[in-house]
Amino acid sequence: MERSRTILVMCGALLIAVVAVATLYLYPYHPHRPPLANESNYTESSLQAVVASSNLLAANLYRDVALKESGNVFISPFSVYSALAILYEGARGSTAEEFRSALGYPSVEVLRPNYAHLYNSLNSVSGVELATGNALWVQRGFDVLPEYSRVVEEFYGAKAASLDFAGDPEGSRVTINRFIEEQTRGRIKDLIPPNFIDSWVRLVITNAVYFKGSWLYAFDKGKTSQASFRVSADRTVSVQMMCMEPSGKEFMYADLEDAQVLELPYAGGRLSMVIILPKGDLRELEKGLTRERLESYLSSLRPEKLDRICLPRFELERKYLLNENLQSLGLRKVFQGDEADLSGIDGRRDLYVAWVIHQTYVRVDEEGTEAAGATAVGVKLTAYMPSKTFVADHPFIFLIRDRETGLVLFIGRVVDPTSK
Repeated sequence: MERSRTILVMCGALLIAVVAVATLYLYPYHPHRPPLANESNYTESSLQAVVASSNLLAANLYRDVALKESGNVFISPFSVYSALAILYEGARGSTAEEFRSALGYPSVEVLRPNYAHLYNSLNSVSGVELATGNALWVQRGFDVLPEYSRVVEEFYGAKAASLDFAGDPEGSRVTINRFIEEQTRGRIKDLIPPNFIDSWVRLVITNAVYFKGSWLYAFDKGKTSQASFRVSADRTVSVQMMCMEPSGKEFMYADLEDAQVLELPYAGGRLSMVIILPKGDLRELEKGLTRERLESYLSSLRPEKLDRICLPRFELERKYLLNENLQSLGLRKVFQGDEADLSGIDGRRDLYVAWVIHQTYVRVDEEGTEAAGATAVGVKLTAYMPSKTFVADHPFIFLIRDRETGLVLFIGRVVDPTSK
């Protein structure tokens, strides 16, 4: 009896191992080991042009989503930027021009080595856990131009995997979703919803970003207590408010006419969270939140000793279909079957973008922050506070940025910390 039970356990373990190996075989690369990209010929000035274009998308996309949504918002603009950059590589004519004129992408000659350097740099940050990876999922038997495959793998680390979207759409969806879930350490699940993959899909482009970092100066759990958070003029909610009294420590801080701005660094010093706490109405601030305005908030930060810092503990999960938002920003042709020119992918004008899905997760507590974001692009065949304190007890904007390059990795707002 005991021997039979042992054999059953061994068989079960063997079956799990076989399934795991078979699944990995379907992946373009190991989910925790994104490939290096070719950053030869990158320059600091061109790198800043790429960061500026990504941050332009950060400000514009955040503003569009925030003004259309009523609750909490959280996006990873760099994830969206990355997936769309791979799509941009296949765009031609007026379709490619929209990426430049509407979204601010530089020429591909500037983008390639400088995106590659940024990508490699983010994947080698010390002191925190940070990883990003791109992938290309192609319909089995669909001929992608060799030059397109070479470029997106070489400069974006987007290795290709072959799936049978036509014959096994659900199995293909599960494979992609499982890969994203593993890349994001289980935080982004079921990125692509049921029925989004069908027999018309020829290509899916994915990106994932995962971050986990401890505060350089952690909040004392013993000082976390119940407090009121003013959601609106006529509504408050009770939250777990984390507080610290950082005697002698300096933080980057600005007390401006329209907002208080505070930077909280993570271990290692390269990554940080920046909180923009409006003194007036959040919506009014958001309406004017351009890249230039965002940069002015960040450039206004100066070392300051604060007597007290308070921030609510919160956890958010969000999912967006970004088609309408991207079209609002001016990226239109790529979504129209009769106008899209993605001939740089397969040599023919027979492809268009059916959907752009984006999903995010963030948890902020006394120890630090965990955040994840993923994007999938489906390509189908045509067919008020004293100056020395900072208490975030009303809606605020927050972002996670790379202090070295200035890149905005994540941006969002907290309207109600109790609403997940």
